Amino acid sequence: MDPITALLHEALEDVRPQTGGATADYIPQLAAADPDRLALAVVGPRGRVRAVGDADHEFTIQSISKPFVLALALADRGRDEVMRRVGAEPSGEPFNAISLEAGTGRPANPMVNAGAIATSGLIPGGGVDERTARIVDGLSAFAGRSLWVDEQVYASESATGDRNRALAHLLRSHGIIDGPVDTAVETYFRQCSVLVTVRDLAVMSATLAFGGVNPVNGDRVVPEPVARDVLSIMTSCGMYDYSGEWLLRVGLPAKSGVSGGLLAVAPSQFGVAAFSPRLDEHGNSVRGIALLEALSERFGMHLLEPHDSVAVPAFTVEDTDRGRVLRLSGELGLAGMERVVAVLREVAEAMPDGAEVTVDARALGRAHDAALVALRTEFEQMPHSIRLAD
Repeated sequence: MDPITALLHEALEDVRPQTGGATADYIPQLAAADPDRLALAVVGPRGRVRAVGDADHEFTIQSISKPFVLALALADRGRDEVMRRVGAEPSGEPFNAISLEAGTGRPANPMVNAGAIATSGLIPGGGVDERTARIVDGLSAFAGRSLWVDEQVYASESATGDRNRALAHLLRSHGIIDGPVDTAVETYFRQCSVLVTVRDLAVMSATLAFGGVNPVNGDRVVPEPVARDVLSIMTSCGMYDYSGEWLLRVGLPAKSGVSGGLLAVAPSQFGVAAFSPRLDEHGNSVRGIALLEALSERFGMHLLEPHDSVAVPAFTVEDTDRGRVLRLSGELGLAGMERVVAVLREVAEAMPDGAEVTVDARALGRAHDAALVALRTEFEQMPHSIRLAD
């Protein structure tokens, strides 16, 4: 067992004794789930999946489908059209609350049920089957393998879904949903009934972490701005009326589901997912939250922790026949640019007249336009000849 997998196993066993919470009891198929199932998986930039516990056990994705269907809607319709139908503000209310924006009828955000039904209604297709096929294909691309609907869970969801139907009728009355209510709501029930494993969720999470590119197979699933927009909404709304405390304790964009799944995204680092069916009063996995909180603390995953690599990009200084070469790698943003300029000044001041300083930025993984403009401006103001390598 490699060291990272060993750490995941240790975290899993630390939370295993916790038995608080209960399985979702309002959907019969979910109420019958084995409450002792427990799994954890992580996927990094090279696409390696590390998983421990019941990692191959299948369960339905439920509300974790919401950010991924949002991504498909954003890719198809664009941000303005999606935001015309659904907001982006935390609701501070339970996931199934009947609460719409005064005047417009918009749901608060796409992570609550009303918002997710509105988002599903934006997926193109002539009926439930066609829209479901589009959604399942999209979720499969995020997971990197073919997924399918659990028909028994779908039937259970549909038979007990009167509250969601009520939400859908309210949305239709405000013009948020076009077309038949049944098409939108049955599509939503079917998307929630897609079967996944904790491995799948970790790969789906990692695809968002790396700007819409699945790190396992290298396929681009959605454009980078779409992945960024989805993560923005997940950060403030993904954990329902626990979102504020989640951000304080764990500090990552996340989404939970009432079957016990939970995923979180460490942007540009990795995707992580947990599974444990016992839920708290907010509808979030009790042991899943405990796992992610422990991992955030142990691995320094919180988004708002200071990260020196952002302010200090990697670089080396080499002497050549023509002068010195400053080779940059990693990411160059505004804070990093200031550090590079300071090093350049030190190098230039130590060079004899007529010597040349070359900045080689070809190994940069990412360079923000404003940082490059500022860097070129600094070049022009320095006393020595400084050029950017071709």
